[in-house]
Amino acid sequence: MHKVRTIDVHAHILSLDTIGMLQREAPKIAPRLTEVDSDDSVLEVAGTPYRPFPRGAWDLERRLRDMDAAEIDVQVLSVTPQTFLYGQDPQIATTCAQIQNDQIARLVADHPDRFMGIATVPMQAPELAANELRRAVRSLGMRGALIGSNIDGKNLDDPALEPFWRAAAEVDAFILIHPIKVAGADRMRSYYLVNLVGNPLDTTIAAASLVFGGVLERHPSLRFCLAHGGGFVPYQAGRWTHGWKVRNEPKANLPHSPQEALNRFCFDTILHSKSSLEFLVHFVGASRVLLGSDYPFDMGTLDCVRQVRALAIPRASQDTILGGGAISAAIPNVLKA
Repeated sequence: MHKVRTIDVHAHILSLDTIGMLQREAPKIAPRLTEVDSDDSVLEVAGTPYRPFPRGAWDLERRLRDMDAAEIDVQVLSVTPQTFLYGQDPQIATTCAQIQNDQIARLVADHPDRFMGIATVPMQAPELAANELRRAVRSLGMRGALIGSNIDGKNLDDPALEPFWRAAAEVDAFILIHPIKVAGADRMRSYYLVNLVGNPLDTTIAAASLVFGGVLERHPSLRFCLAHGGGFVPYQAGRWTHGWKVRNEPKANLPHSPQEALNRFCFDTILHSKSSLEFLVHFVGASRVLLGSDYPFDMGTLDCVRQVRALAIPRASQDTILGGGAISAAIPNVLKA
């Protein structure tokens, strides 16, 4: 029986070499690691600490061992969201993005059977972001970009972002949206709610902004994947459609039902619930669900392949999610890589 090549579209990396290069280029904001134990460190970026920061983020041998144990054949590498640097000077952020993209591209070139890459770009400067995306795709062979769910507090329908969306369509980029600096954080300081609730909330706001802001309408070839199972989008999509029918406000930039735009989103599998993932597959179809681990963070899952295999769906649908039709539809020429 043919074995499907399993492809994890949501996996982060920040190597020690990359950290060293960023420290030399931008010492005031560059990442710094402080070891906690053999498995974890504290990551500090621009004065803000993040803990735990797992060893797999920078230890290639650990990453490959973990991938093998999890039956993940290929990871689509992206930066850690902490290094988006959207609040920093655009020129410095551009240089830091270039360093990270070059490093990911180098790793992909060294291990083409195990890795692909998507870029980071300075979204606070859309023209610079557009240029870096073009370079990353055309010169480095990257497949698209990981971007934040908001750009330093601005939603993704901000008109200033149009140069980036045009570039993404131009190079046929795959865009993975990841939550960052989430809305309502001041009310979610307890119980880790900033991640448990805030991350899916901000992804939902990002998706709604793209739909109702007309971004998907203006750029019909754009391909988006929403992290962490799409936040609350699949569960509340009916509410969006109903609201468009009965209210004038959702029609401001969207002349027809949001259903067509909603049908263009892909979703990763990171839901931590068999029944929730089965609902997602039933609701959007296996061709729009992509395998994801969120490696190496503790809110991810290295059991993602086994979780898909455990779903009460046909084997062909499982294969599609693990690396078949869904991946090839979302990321150009992926099966030919």
